[in-house]
Amino acid sequence: MNSRRVTAAGAVLAGAMLLAACGSGSSSGSKPAGAASGATGASAGAAGKVDLTFWAWDPGMDKVVALWNAAHPDIHVTLSNPAGGDQLVSKMITAHQAKHGPDIAKVEYQSLPGLVANGVVKDITADTTQAVADFDDATLEGVRFQGKVYGVPQDFAPLMLFYRADLFKKYGLKVPTTWDEYAQEAATLHQKDPSAYMTNFDAADPGWFTGLAQQAGADWWTTQGDSWHVDINGAPTKKVADYWQGLVNKGVVQKNPSFSPQWNKEMNSGTLATWISGAWAPAQIGGIAPSTSGKWAVAPLPAWTAGDKTTGIWGGSAVTVTTDSAHPAQAAQFASWLNTDPAALTAQVKYINIYPAATSGRSLPILDTPPAFFPNQPDYYTQVKNVAPTARSFSMWGPDVTVTFAAYSDKFGAALQSGTSFDAALDAIQNSTTADMKKLGFGLH
Repeated sequence: MNSRRVTAAGAVLAGAMLLAACGSGSSSGSKPAGAASGATGASAGAAGKVDLTFWAWDPGMDKVVALWNAAHPDIHVTLSNPAGGDQLVSKMITAHQAKHGPDIAKVEYQSLPGLVANGVVKDITADTTQAVADFDDATLEGVRFQGKVYGVPQDFAPLMLFYRADLFKKYGLKVPTTWDEYAQEAATLHQKDPSAYMTNFDAADPGWFTGLAQQAGADWWTTQGDSWHVDINGAPTKKVADYWQGLVNKGVVQKNPSFSPQWNKEMNSGTLATWISGAWAPAQIGGIAPSTSGKWAVAPLPAWTAGDKTTGIWGGSAVTVTTDSAHPAQAAQFASWLNTDPAALTAQVKYINIYPAATSGRSLPILDTPPAFFPNQPDYYTQVKNVAPTARSFSMWGPDVTVTFAAYSDKFGAALQSGTSFDAALDAIQNSTTADMKKLGFGLH
């Protein structure tokens, strides 16, 4: 872990007492041992079967959990899908305040520092010593703070360009390798068919835009000592915003948010020719646009400069154990199995289309076969493997990412509705983030 990351993690953890006023838990306020199932983790063996709850949103995760339950009759995991992404984080915090959180939860990497500071997720270092040996240091950076492990990495999600190969052929489009080419092809497509658009600008989910900012070289949060610097509206991110405002103003991209009913319809009908998404996209497309199987292909993300292979990351998650769990050792055992066991990883590739975070998982035989929804691209996982080494995230995530992401949805949504400046939206997100950090007691420079 680099020194800047250690410093940032220290600043997050140092703010835990300040965040406590916002409802974080403590050891004295945690759920009493046995509150969930009548037995503590230490006495689980004597008490018999342990029941664990697992919050996650992956389509197909039920099939993976079923493998665990069949092989571990004494530790039963019940899967629930209350929400996804940062919405799940909000539910986790609310549940923790009521002392009724799940035992295990999937958490995107950017949300983990805030959950650590809020006392929602548990230090599982002692229960994951064997599991963490299967991850490289770059992967562990997302879950390890001040030498303590707070989650087991699940997947790695570099941004890729997913495109409708049939539509590109129909309209004579070239797969773009630069953002200039992408804009040119977007204009050509819409000129040939005014009802067709290259993609949508999603003002509801910030994940894709964050990844594009990373590709452009942005670092939204950095630290110096215990002081933070926030640069959400810096030059790299404004370059991205200006580019997409140009496409929106020209009318060559749609404005519907991803995963909305209208967007689902457009993906299925062929109204949208591309989707900028993480490597996990095939599992989502199968549910969103079931009639398009075999029509999609994947390519590296277009570059700002020809030949530059840098991409960003959308999502990627860890499996955490909450401080509300009465059985943390067993919960950590499941989290470790889920993300290091060859059978579990194979099932996740098969049913969820993850690209494994575990080093050994990236050599699984199943990765020689493309996702079921991409039967015409046998080199799908080779494409991801080639891109993965050049994917970059921010050097660190801030302590109030949920505030930043909520501001993104509010400010970009308003800008799309009113036709106002995306740059101004970034300025407003910057102000919302810094104001919240000051309120929580974090020093800024």
